[in-house]
Amino acid sequence: MPEHHSAQRALVVGASGISGQAVCRRLIAEGWEVTGLNRSELSLDGVQGLQADLLRPETLEPLRDLAPHAVFITTWMRMETEAENIRVNRLAMANLLAALEPAGSVAHIALMTGLKHYLGPFEAYASGASADTPFHEEEPRIEIPNFYYAQEDELFASAERLGFTWSTHRAHTVIGFATGNTMNMALTLGAYAEICRATGTPFIFPGSATQWNGVTDVTDVDLLSEQMVWAATTPAAADTAFNITNGDVFRWRWMWPRIAEHFGVPWEGHNGEDRPLEARMGGAAEIWARIVAEHHLVEPDLARVASWWHSDSDLGRPIECFADMRRSRERGFDNNRVSLRSFLDAFDRYRAAGVLPAR
Repeated sequence: MPEHHSAQRALVVGASGISGQAVCRRLIAEGWEVTGLNRSELSLDGVQGLQADLLRPETLEPLRDLAPHAVFITTWMRMETEAENIRVNRLAMANLLAALEPAGSVAHIALMTGLKHYLGPFEAYASGASADTPFHEEEPRIEIPNFYYAQEDELFASAERLGFTWSTHRAHTVIGFATGNTMNMALTLGAYAEICRATGTPFIFPGSATQWNGVTDVTDVDLLSEQMVWAATTPAAADTAFNITNGDVFRWRWMWPRIAEHFGVPWEGHNGEDRPLEARMGGAAEIWARIVAEHHLVEPDLARVASWWHSDSDLGRPIECFADMRRSRERGFDNNRVSLRSFLDAFDRYRAAGVLPAR
């Protein structure tokens, strides 16, 4: 790409998500013209919204005239089974690439995936077939069907045929600030802590003994956006898969008490059995409504604030999860974050936005 890309056009697919919003902010800060593709109406400062459905090719026709230079894909569609995940997400990727092809404008596509590249899908976590930690990018795919692989195969074939470069970005649990998005552990834990404070109940770790005691890491969403934009503008990053985590590691038995202290609530660790949030938060909507009324918060619908299943899936893994960051560093990307600070900063930003109560 040209060194001065103030006139460069970027397309962010899934712009309303936590990762998509961060990529949009990063691109705008660096002077790009940004269009955000989303199934629902989009309202982000400085971003031109394009409402489209990746499963309906006719809604993607405007991409011919947009002619983006770089594309950032930060979305996926969750289905009931991995077979359906593969079918639907492969089709979505194929439709997007077909819509971009006529303009011939794309120089780079950056695809966000995740550590399920090494772990396999949710339904295969306990199979024992995952890669060993720390996860290295050069390890072969595991022998379990995975929608990430289907997305990649469509991307790689298109890149080879049309001559653009690609990068993939394997994030772990993504932490950060986003409006109107629930698949974010920081916001889910923040809402959970406030519910505990309002009810006088302990802040109970909901996950597995392995996650409580084992080494893990997370990905600050702003760091993810920095790496994706870096890869789209750096020749050394072309046609490469990258892990992206904060660069530090921790154990939840260390992190959990610190989050509890931040919210001023008593806590409990793993007590010999898993205690997932989804099974315990059945009546939480009414408690949240009272918290919203008392503190004049902006989002009364708890389902738009907390995603119990999503945090349960991360914290309930029966295997250790953390990734090696050597490849990024060798190619010139050495940005990093402190994971505790990623959580605390996200909580503060949600308070400032009126999503969580002010302290």
